[in-house]
Amino acid sequence: MKQPLYAVYGVNGCGRGVMPLAREQLQLLDVPLSRLMFVDDSPIGRTVNDQQLLTYSEFIEVEASEHKVVIAIADSEVREKLVERCAKDGIKFWSVTASNIVIMDDVQIGEGSILSPFVTLTSNIRIGQHFHANIYSYVEHDCIIGDYVTFAPGVKCNGNVIIESHAYIGAGAILRQGKPDDPLVIGHGAIVGMGAVVTQNVPEGMTVVGNPAHPLNKP
Repeated sequence: MKQPLYAVYGVNGCGRGVMPLAREQLQLLDVPLSRLMFVDDSPIGRTVNDQQLLTYSEFIEVEASEHKVVIAIADSEVREKLVERCAKDGIKFWSVTASNIVIMDDVQIGEGSILSPFVTLTSNIRIGQHFHANIYSYVEHDCIIGDYVTFAPGVKCNGNVIIESHAYIGAGAILRQGKPDDPLVIGHGAIVGMGAVVTQNVPEGMTVVGNPAHPLNKP
């Protein structure tokens, strides 16, 4: 009987950080680790960190009841293109979640997410597809997060915040709490710099830095 085949797509830093979590998750499901591998379009060998590495074309040729990938690429635009490619080829998506994350009440997360160690999601949260939350990040109550959003390590997203699709929140950034009738909004494709303290809405496509956060190159 054919078994599912699982892959972490991307062998650079993000992918190598996700692979141990993927191994642990599949072991708990009694999935043989021979059914897990890296996939990369520019392979640097045949194994990485003792895990088999295949090209995309090699991966889809391996016999399996179904092929599943998690896209471990930090660049959200590249991530979306790879998702479209995989979906066109009938490949399904799975989420990789560390064993020590905390998820509280009424949290909904789309497919293909990566939740790294020590991530906390509290209550009444809606998160889109292919979300990346790196180590020690949190999302507080009543937040809405779009598709292909990336949190670097240690992001503090407080309550009543809307983060639109393709936004990137840098390491250690703090997003102040909004109000139920006046949420803090991070616009589509916006970038919040490392350590920034965001106290006002960030427009679509804008990069902000500093404390308090202000547009890049603005004194």
